[in-house]
Amino acid sequence: MRVAKLLFLIALAAVLSACASFNSRNQLDTLPVAKLYAKGTQSLRNHNYGAAEQEFQRLIARFPSGKYNEQSQIDLAYAQYKDNKPDDAYSTIDRFIRTYPTNKHIDYAYYLRGLINFDRTSGFVERFVSRDKSRRDQGFRLKAFDDFSQLTRRFPGSKYAPDARQRMIFLRNGLAQFEINVAEFYLRTKAYVAAAHRAKYVIEHYQQAPQAGDALAILANAYSKLGRDKLAAQTDKVLAANYPQHPYLKDKGWPHHPSILRRMIPFSGHH
Repeated sequence: MRVAKLLFLIALAAVLSACASFNSRNQLDTLPVAKLYAKGTQSLRNHNYGAAEQEFQRLIARFPSGKYNEQSQIDLAYAQYKDNKPDDAYSTIDRFIRTYPTNKHIDYAYYLRGLINFDRTSGFVERFVSRDKSRRDQGFRLKAFDDFSQLTRRFPGSKYAPDARQRMIFLRNGLAQFEINVAEFYLRTKAYVAAAHRAKYVIEHYQQAPQAGDALAILANAYSKLGRDKLAAQTDKVLAANYPQHPYLKDKGWPHHPSILRRMIPFSGHH
């Protein structure tokens, strides 16, 4: 008897849930565009991102043009981003940027696309031991840097530009540190030519990054190990002129251990 009653209650709950879901969908199919958009924005304010996604998706399907449609695409991307669906969010905002390049909120669209990729680089240090994952993170870092770069270049007066510039500095330093980590690995495994190539890359592409000093030190070290004494001495001079306190100048055995945890400080910005 108790089992039968329990099964009845489960069936009843399922029916009630289905009815509620049907009523919700039916409501979304009958609301005028302004009220449907207001419902979606209210869900966003309440941090009910799943509901917001459904409401904006229904609006986009029912009203395929107009200002509400365009804004709903941006809001949908944001809801997906906050709902931890980066692939969906990226696809939505990327499609928006390609379709509406002159929208008045296009600067925010670039900023949001950058944020989506930026957040997919989290945990980089912890995952460095996995080569595939670290490469994947580098790809997201490069994409995020490009998104923020496009924003600051095209819309230098945007209210999102200052934060984007700070994130670009953080990303640049992370990209440089990745190269330094690999260069140090090559030094430890006596692959001196490869270490020199990685160090040169940092010097050529990330001159303003704090890792540029390490790159010069690695380059000098590699030249010395390769018997290129003249080049090593010249690089030492450049290092001494620009980074007079660098530990390599006092200890030619530097680095003694990987720099995997050096300078990889979590970004402190807000979004």
